[in-house]
Amino acid sequence: MKCPNCSSKDIGKIGSHQFYCWSCFIELTVNAGKMSVYQVEKDGTLSSLDDLFCLENAADTAHQLHAESRAS
Repeated sequence: MKCPNCSSKDIGKIGSHQFYCWSCFIELTVNAGKMSVYQVEKDGTLSSLDDLFCLENAADTAHQLHAESRAS
């Protein structure tokens, strides 16, 4: 699985439907087959980056993340 932002494979699971890219420091959330992308701010809050991404393969990536989370 690759990060939709930087294409890194350094993705870690941080919650049941939450993942974190250790290369570009964004958080990915998968819910009902939809992936959302967030920037983690200095104070720990999340800012949505969904409007900045054209996630053409978001459904495939979301399914892959969900499948990997079930396997772990």
